[in-house]
Amino acid sequence: MSTPLYQLKAEFFKTLGHPVRIRVLELLSEREHAVAEMLPEVGVEAASLSQQLAVLRKANLVVTRREGSNVHYSLTHPQIAELLRVARGILSGVLEGQAELLADLKAGRHT
Repeated sequence: MSTPLYQLKAEFFKTLGHPVRIRVLELLSEREHAVAEMLPEVGVEAASLSQQLAVLRKANLVVTRREGSNVHYSLTHPQIAELLRVARGILSGVLEGQAELLADLKAGRHT
């Protein structure tokens, strides 16, 4: 029996549910990166970054390319970058709504 689509979606979003993995995907949305390039941008130890990259590889969200001793990562699908852009838009709308509510509360306007 096959896994229901909603369960697969939940697993997909669980994979995205880590700040380091999101930051890596944001970086890879711009272009391919070597691991060494990502380290200062992500701000974690090499072992932690390696662990998170392994999770993304296992989920088929990133692929690797070896060049000498360097391993380069890229997104498997450009839609991943689009998903991150959509999420940013949704969050911007939510935060704008919260800012308006906060301004109303500070001004003493109650709805």
